[in-house]
Amino acid sequence: MTIKQYRDQFIQELTPLYDAGESESFFYLILEAKHQLKRIDIALQPELVFSIAELEIWNSILEQLKIETPIQYILGTTHFYGLEFEVNSAVLIPRPETEELVDWIIGSQKVEGRNQRLKILDIGTGSGCIAILLAKNLPNAEVFALDVSEQALATAKRNAELNQVQVQFICQSILETEDLEHQFDIIVSNPPYVRHLEKQEIKKNVLDNEPHLALFVADNDALLFYRKIAQLAQKNLSPQGQLYFEINQYLGQEMVDLLHEMNFQNTALRKDIYGNDRMTRSTR
Repeated sequence: MTIKQYRDQFIQELTPLYDAGESESFFYLILEAKHQLKRIDIALQPELVFSIAELEIWNSILEQLKIETPIQYILGTTHFYGLEFEVNSAVLIPRPETEELVDWIIGSQKVEGRNQRLKILDIGTGSGCIAILLAKNLPNAEVFALDVSEQALATAKRNAELNQVQVQFICQSILETEDLEHQFDIIVSNPPYVRHLEKQEIKKNVLDNEPHLALFVADNDALLFYRKIAQLAQKNLSPQGQLYFEINQYLGQEMVDLLHEMNFQNTALRKDIYGNDRMTRSTR
């Protein structure tokens, strides 16, 4: 079977679950990852064929997509802010809104023209994407990354090696931490913030595949992680240090109120590209 013929079959079989454009994008993502071929290659060489062994691999991938396994987990990688990251079921797939948070931090540091050494902590690092990008883009920074999951940290360490940056990884529960042992200029966190009452809004491919430990928080204490991290930041942020959070879109005002009550200054609430309240920045 030619690759072009298989592409048409692949898209047709997926269209009950995904629209044709998304199905086609899956096809070309897999084609490049597995065969180093692009759309133009198929256009220029329409008689290219898959071997029987290659068809077996493609059919296996197709079946995984039919049960809505995320394409990033199938391929084992994703691109985020210009870098490639390994992802698996132990870590969340990085989202565009997290890219916006990273860009805010990097942009703020460049605007402020800070040349002195920075010490940065990323809490709940998961795949390590935030910490690694900050280390990559802020070469004057010493970056630490903390997570409760040993599996997530193993992935984050491989991602740091893949992207050739130095990050100091810490395995511990932030909820059981009494002191962070260092003074940091920046603390950033994208902690669990989806309330169980919001589960019906979560897509099946996320709900069935991504780690619930990194997603969900109890309905009756949705700001649990933020409160704890802010308490630690009161002690472990340097004077004029900055605290950044990615937040639940429905709890923007509650987050601002919490940070105000805890005596943080200059709190800014920022929307993401979809117009949702998605991140905050405060100064100690």
